[in-house]
Amino acid sequence: QVQLVESGGGLVQPGGSLKLSCAASGSIFTFRVMGWYRQALGKQRELVASITSGGTTNYADSVKARFTISRDNAKTAVYLQMNSLKPEDTAVYFCHAQSFSTVPPQYYWGQGTQVTVSS
Repeated sequence: QVQLVESGGGLVQPGGSLKLSCAASGSIFTFRVMGWYRQALGKQRELVASITSGGTTNYADSVKARFTISRDNAKTAVYLQMNSLKPEDTAVYFCHAQSFSTVPPQYYWGQGTQVTVSS
């Protein structure tokens, strides 16, 4: 009943910027946590950034000072502004969301959007 759809991926040169968007559809009005994961070729999926309903953020050390996560609760959306991109950032980026108050918590995933950083 809930779907997460990402957009904004693509090919960008090193040092460039991209902004990823994730919009939720369905009967959910609020998520406790929303965030972004990424998975590079041959590597494990890893957390990039997350943000709670109260605005508390968390970033992977590799992206601190370069990426900024934000959310729009009215639109049930989350964004990832990526600056100073490096080839090492190349990966499929997945939107993730956790339900606010269900027991056990419910988790949702988008299908992913490819980000390629190359000259």
